[in-house]
Amino acid sequence: MCDPDTIKEEPIPGLPDYLPEGEHILWRGSPDWRALAMHVFHVRAVAIYFILLLVWQVGTAVMNGAAPNVALAERLTLVPMAAFTIGLLGLLAWLFARSTIYTITNERVVIRAGVALPKAINIPFTIVETAGLNLRKSGNGDIALSLVKSERALYLPLWPHARPWKITRAEPMLRGLSEAADVAEILAGALAEKAGQPATRIVIADAQPIAARSAPARAAALNS
Repeated sequence: MCDPDTIKEEPIPGLPDYLPEGEHILWRGSPDWRALAMHVFHVRAVAIYFILLLVWQVGTAVMNGAAPNVALAERLTLVPMAAFTIGLLGLLAWLFARSTIYTITNERVVIRAGVALPKAINIPFTIVETAGLNLRKSGNGDIALSLVKSERALYLPLWPHARPWKITRAEPMLRGLSEAADVAEILAGALAEKAGQPATRIVIADAQPIAARSAPARAAALNS
């Protein structure tokens, strides 16, 4: 099932219940709030919008005969509005990052999320069809999980932990991972082991192939 369950108490951080016998944690972490601010709440695009708006308004005023310094001074009221908007988006990114824990076990992926009402979304490996890594130059990135056709996830309950623009067939996504390549390695190894396949058989969407060359060693280190 890929349905959110309300968490009343967390016996293990990020998990709605104790792990069954034989299941163990391979990796656990949270998004980087700066990556969420940049790529989920788009603070850079918002900042550019306000800059262009200011330039356009000042340019229009100058073309209409106003002195450049006067035109600029009269339109600096945009600056507090821009600062408030960007600050609010940054705060939302920080809150979402702080309230989110991603967990990868040898059986499933769990997304614990929710600022006001935390929920746990369980994604068993048996319903994961493909995994895709979107790795950025900074080293952070996102991992999207495409589900088998018989399973359907809802976009709104998943957001912002959903692949953008996949509305009708939502794909859960681990977003803003500061060490996305390492996490992808661990996930690839776990998926391959569960499917009884070599890690290179895991199909990758988007950008970077998920390889699991040293996943067992990494998993053992993280679980110790």
